[in-house]
Amino acid sequence: MFDLDDTLAPSKSSMDPAMTRALADLLERVPVSIISGGRFEQFESQALDGFSASDESLSRLHLMPTCGTRYYRWQQGKWTLQYAEDLSDDEKSRAIGTLEEGARELGLWHPGPWGDLIEDRGSQITFSALGQQAPVAEKHAWDPDGAKKLALWGYVSPRLPDLEVRGGGSTSIDITRKGIDKAFGIARLTEKLGVGIDQLLFIGDRLDPTGNDYPVFAMGVPSVAIEDWRGTLAAVESLNVWFDDPDAAFPLMTMEPLSRNP
Repeated sequence: MFDLDDTLAPSKSSMDPAMTRALADLLERVPVSIISGGRFEQFESQALDGFSASDESLSRLHLMPTCGTRYYRWQQGKWTLQYAEDLSDDEKSRAIGTLEEGARELGLWHPGPWGDLIEDRGSQITFSALGQQAPVAEKHAWDPDGAKKLALWGYVSPRLPDLEVRGGGSTSIDITRKGIDKAFGIARLTEKLGVGIDQLLFIGDRLDPTGNDYPVFAMGVPSVAIEDWRGTLAAVESLNVWFDDPDAAFPLMTMEPLSRNP
């Protein structure tokens, strides 16, 4: 299981061709899930455009946009929505209003952003401090110690006690229904696939307690924290070798081993 932004691909950018090949090879061996805070359209532009795989392989790819509040499967030659946990109009309005209020009060409302600062993703409201299309270098430089996001989280969270507020990517805050996070999506997925969490491996860049990957670790899924997509690529290539060699040692030694029976 993978996060998308800064895990499989640079933020808001397409996967590197080497990652595309490695992920396609992994799909020939085991089911793969991508779970991220982005919309399905972001999955298409970053991961699916130019991705070449057979229908059989694509049927093993599970896409979970907006932190698992939506779930797509490849069925009859197209991506088909399986469920959606959408916010109500009232929940959206309160989330958007509180985010803007907090960002302005804390001096975090950017006067010249790269795209929208707040995006309605149906099942998730996302604040992106520099805008949705901000350059990767600008995003990484904006809040290196996480203090700005933590301050905004501290403002918004107590004002929306009925909603889930958490850090997203390097510059973003995500809001969903209470209890709806990546752990929720993974629990639904394990139920559908009939597997236990000890048979999963999650790779992500935001496994810190305020990150949107943290609920995955907290629920007990063996997890690997990486810094960028290059670390993920090395892990995927190692896993492909491991699955093909029953005598090989598990390549990610700090984690519990994966089941060899996907």
